[in-house]
Amino acid sequence: MFNGFSPDIPAPGPKPFPMSPKLLRRAVEALTTFKIETPSWGFADTGTRFGKFFQDAAAIDLNDKLADAGQVHALTGCCPTVAVHVLWDFQPGQDPKAVAKLARHHGVKIGAINPNLFQDQDYKWGSFGHNDPAVRARALKHCTDSVALMSGTGSEYLSLWFADGTNYPGQGSIRDRKKFFEDSLRALHAKLGPKQTMLVEYKPFEPAFYATDIADWGMAYLLAKKAGPRAKVLVDTGHHYVAQNIEQIVAWLLDEDMLGGFHFNDRRYADDDLTLGSIDPYQVFRIFHEIHAFAADRGKAPKIAYMVDQCHNEKPKIEAMIQTVVMAQELFAKAALVDHDALRRAQAKNNVVDAELLLKQAFFTDVAPALAAWRKAQKLPADPLAAHRRSGYEKTAAADRRARRKALGLGQGGSFA
Repeated sequence: MFNGFSPDIPAPGPKPFPMSPKLLRRAVEALTTFKIETPSWGFADTGTRFGKFFQDAAAIDLNDKLADAGQVHALTGCCPTVAVHVLWDFQPGQDPKAVAKLARHHGVKIGAINPNLFQDQDYKWGSFGHNDPAVRARALKHCTDSVALMSGTGSEYLSLWFADGTNYPGQGSIRDRKKFFEDSLRALHAKLGPKQTMLVEYKPFEPAFYATDIADWGMAYLLAKKAGPRAKVLVDTGHHYVAQNIEQIVAWLLDEDMLGGFHFNDRRYADDDLTLGSIDPYQVFRIFHEIHAFAADRGKAPKIAYMVDQCHNEKPKIEAMIQTVVMAQELFAKAALVDHDALRRAQAKNNVVDAELLLKQAFFTDVAPALAAWRKAQKLPADPLAAHRRSGYEKTAAADRRARRKALGLGQGGSFA
């Protein structure tokens, strides 16, 4: 087999390839820099838009969620922060500093703050895109209150997803709604502190099925640019049409200094919220490759908030989260192995085959030795999932939470969250 394009890795074949010492060091260095945030709602009884299947070990309250997140971080070593949802995680009048203290008790910190602008009945026709200024004002106040929570918890990111949109032609003025969003986002940006960033997320459809107000990365980009310099775009890997080239979007946003963060998950059809890499690990690898390539060209890694956004309806919550985190680590390490100098040479010669094979080489390289070395250095278990199963955490949590639900008279409702 032809093997003239990179001396460190053999050409791709049916089996994984061993790593050279040079590549081992490179992968370990990448793992050392990689951090990914877990979502509080991923540990609770969340599920599909049709309902959910209950788990005894599912978190009941924020303390449970933070404890579960702490378990994931203790085993994987790369999940130091937890994203929280304002209406699902904060009690009215609760001191955000107390929440931050609770997180520290469980070995983690509070990460992105997520306002909730899609559950209240006032938002039937939208939040920032509503044609009633009173509703827009209420939505804006909820978001500015969320900024105050950021200050209290020490959070850096305000993560904004809007369900706003219309379902029928003529239902609303597309241009008016765009203007409403511009005004509200600009007003919200003015409330941010100097070290705070707001992330504007997009989604092509659902729950709006005619015209979602922020339907793609271009809309999110324009709105963020108009809002101000501390607004960036958030890319949710499930918020794209099946045929879209997500890594191209990532490359463009990187080049414009507008990529703020990710919500990682996997999908087969739409916003399926499956565990990362369960359907298309090569796509995630290609996304990470664009980030590593950008860093190689610029001489430093871009600042990106890597976050998980998944709701596990069938898999055990913590096991599914560990699966996703470990897969993210593996793919990030693999993408770090691409020989960028060789790739540039192949691209300069329009050598399509060798350029593609350089990516395939890295993807098919066995990075298990790098993961093992990094975990050993960090005094982490060699197999986080197996260690979790051996720990008995799931069984203990299930017994405790089952008893607490009974004592508190808590039912397990059928709604999403």
